Amino acid sequence: MQIVIKILIAVVMLEHLYILWFEMFAWTTRGPKVFRQFPKDLFAPTKSLAANQGLYNGFLAAGLAWTFFISDPLWAARVAIFFLSCVIVAGLYGALTADKKIFFVQALPALITLLLILLS
Repeated sequence: MQIVIKILIAVVMLEHLYILWFEMFAWTTRGPKVFRQFPKDLFAPTKSLAANQGLYNGFLAAGLAWTFFISDPLWAARVAIFFLSCVIVAGLYGALTADKKIFFVQALPALITLLLILLS
């Protein structure tokens, strides 16, 4: 079970590294292709806002990466619980305020991982 949990933590971490890259470095190039419902002229003026969001996603990824370097299993689980909870809250907020798809892409994988940690 611990291997499955570590794999899922890595998946959530990699997802947030992708979001960091997307929002910090590809907002004006890939953003209009991903968010077709937004006017294309919206991306350049919101570049710094997206980069700020990307930075926060990077902090989530860093926290999840940290769990792989903690030798005490209980401490590693507690750190993972904290950062996965942050991802869940962010995903729920995004689903409620921006797009319901965010729940399935962001919050659900973190929620499944969190439940597995709590059940193990």
